[in-house]
Amino acid sequence: MKASHKLWKESLAGKIPEQFAEEIDTFEVEIQLRSQCKVDEKVFAETRLRRGVYGQRYDNGKRHDGTESKQLGYSDQKQTKGPDTFWDAPGMQRIKIPYGGLNPEQLELLAELAEEYSDSIAHITTRQDVQLHYIHIENTPAIMRRLATVGITTREACGNSVRNVTGCPFAGICQDEAFDVTPYAHALTQFLLGHPDAQNFGRKFKPTFSGCAQHSCGLTAMHDLGFTAAIREVNGEKQRGFKMYVGGGLGAVPRQAKLFDEFVTPEEILPLSQAIARVFGKHGEKKMRSRARIKFLIEKMGMEQFKQKVLEERQNLEKDPCWTDYLEDIDSWQEVPLHPAGEPLPASDDPRFNQWQSENLRQQRQEGYVTATVTLPLGDLAPYQMRGLADIVRQFTKGTVRSTVEQNLVIRWVSNADVPALYQALGEIGLNEPGASCITDIVACPGTDTCKLGISSSRGLAAELRNRLERKGFELDEAIRNLHIKISGCFNSCGQHHVSDIGFYGANRTVKGFKVPHFQVVLGGQWEENGGSYGLPIVAIPSKRVPDALERITDLYVRTRESGEVFTKFVGRVGKAKIRQILEDLTQDLPEPEVEPTFYADWGDSRQYSIGDIGKGECAGEIVTQYEFEMAAAERMIFGAQVSLEDGNPQQAGEEAYATMLRSAKALVQIQYDDVTNDADEIIEEFRDRYFETEIFLDPFAGPKFANYLFAAYDAFSAGSVEYTAESAHHFIEEAQLFVEAVHTCYNRIRSEPGIISNGTSAR
Repeated sequence: MKASHKLWKESLAGKIPEQFAEEIDTFEVEIQLRSQCKVDEKVFAETRLRRGVYGQRYDNGKRHDGTESKQLGYSDQKQTKGPDTFWDAPGMQRIKIPYGGLNPEQLELLAELAEEYSDSIAHITTRQDVQLHYIHIENTPAIMRRLATVGITTREACGNSVRNVTGCPFAGICQDEAFDVTPYAHALTQFLLGHPDAQNFGRKFKPTFSGCAQHSCGLTAMHDLGFTAAIREVNGEKQRGFKMYVGGGLGAVPRQAKLFDEFVTPEEILPLSQAIARVFGKHGEKKMRSRARIKFLIEKMGMEQFKQKVLEERQNLEKDPCWTDYLEDIDSWQEVPLHPAGEPLPASDDPRFNQWQSENLRQQRQEGYVTATVTLPLGDLAPYQMRGLADIVRQFTKGTVRSTVEQNLVIRWVSNADVPALYQALGEIGLNEPGASCITDIVACPGTDTCKLGISSSRGLAAELRNRLERKGFELDEAIRNLHIKISGCFNSCGQHHVSDIGFYGANRTVKGFKVPHFQVVLGGQWEENGGSYGLPIVAIPSKRVPDALERITDLYVRTRESGEVFTKFVGRVGKAKIRQILEDLTQDLPEPEVEPTFYADWGDSRQYSIGDIGKGECAGEIVTQYEFEMAAAERMIFGAQVSLEDGNPQQAGEEAYATMLRSAKALVQIQYDDVTNDADEIIEEFRDRYFETEIFLDPFAGPKFANYLFAAYDAFSAGSVEYTAESAHHFIEEAQLFVEAVHTCYNRIRSEPGIISNGTSAR
């Protein structure tokens, strides 16, 4: 294996950009030093993250393939499921694909790398990246060098850095766009990559570009930095520019991006981005990681002060030719077709082909051409499919293919006349399935398959829902055919559950003394208008009953929706209380473990469900009746807060959310101290002494994050009247919900380790 590394280094010498070659050489040395224990693990961890090398979960060498969890054939399967894995165990390699742009040569190389180094799967992410899993760290320098030869880098794909610059995959061909945003996304990518002003962040920083305001291709509203193309008229001439947004983000508690400037000229995109990076680096949180995103900095400063500091930094910047040099080559980005334009095709006798045409083809603004979406279940591609796609792209276009935030690929500039041949060619590699951006096109993060933070199997659930929906086929009502379903394995929203019509995120509950995988049902999100609104969780459903929950929700929508009523409006009209009511029984009367043991296992996994691989210990202990009672009340209260918000009473919603947090904290305190009252001062004092100071409540990955939500709320309410707007109440409900989830997790940890309380808490 080392010989092959040397071979690649020697054979590719002079074929890689000098800067990248030096960085890869340095990283290779750092790997060697880490193996000799000469580099601190924390330092090395950030180093490898900035090279896109990410630690992953080890599920006994298994991965869900859409049907079942299968044993993988990668070498060295000694690492088993659990948090205590070694630094050099197989991990994930993230590969940056700016604005999703790929060419045939890059597809072919990705196929080779997946085949040679991973489990023969390339995974498309919700940030248009590509991920290879089960990569041994000693192989990463060779991978990086080979990627560099085709213009791809892994630099700053992870870590506290500027992440992949995403962009509309239909840029340049969309009928509704103001103009093609591709060259601007490319320019920002190149400018910020390794820029000294973008190296001192407390957390990650995600930019995006969108060609219009109405669609969701760029998702400007949920990014740290977002640009939406706009055109204004100056002295009778049309001028390009961008609406500029800052401070968006999903994560545990999402925030909508705020408007920074109504119109930013192309000349100012790069210097303003640099100035924002400087402000974030100087003033952003560094110690408390849960508050280290730019959205929290803006929240703390206020938009006016933040903008003032950015403009001050902008004035102090020394002029850089890079700010405007790229504008001289804008016209060079214009794509041209391979084949002449064709006439629209008449309807075929093949209903499957007609469905594919209807759902997967998008008419370009260039007459006679379409863009074809290749749907990828679970976002996965096999090597033979990547090679086949490379050939197809060459056959029908001049190399224009892009990944999407919905984990698909689009082939651009397909002549209408070539559509039947394209359909057949895609079918030969198993990629002509219909359903693009439809209810069957379910987005899911890696979840418990490979992510250390995964609580429930998002991929397993996605596969089950997709299979059930596809079996219905043409029986699916037209009203639900275009709904979006998105699934995350935990609360962090990597599956973008906040901006889907129907979202789910992983949670855990204890039932009959056993841990049971659950998913929170999230409603109220909006996919269009660049992620126009965020949903909230309404109830936690046992994982194996989620398909039933989905069927009930969609059935209610089909039966009771008003004419032309979209799903988001339907949820607002009917109300979450009504929808929760029809799901309530799914949370009750769970079967006994000995009667139906599969109910106590996750999708695609025959083993008894456990969260031991993200925490410590396994299922044990007794059910605490008082705890369960108090938490049932807390669950009701947090839902009541949502209903109050929905009814237009944000003040009451905020107060109910705070009461929920106090009730949940009291539930934990009662495990040790039965006589605790409902007095807020006493609850906080007891919780702080018994669970916070002793670190029993601290999350293994998030640390004090969720406890701090409680303390901040207590301080605010103790200081006097707290006034809530609809937006602030929405954020606070999210925090309260996450605190409730953290209480459940803490309780499960206490049950799994009976000695944790007696050993970790001082007597009172």
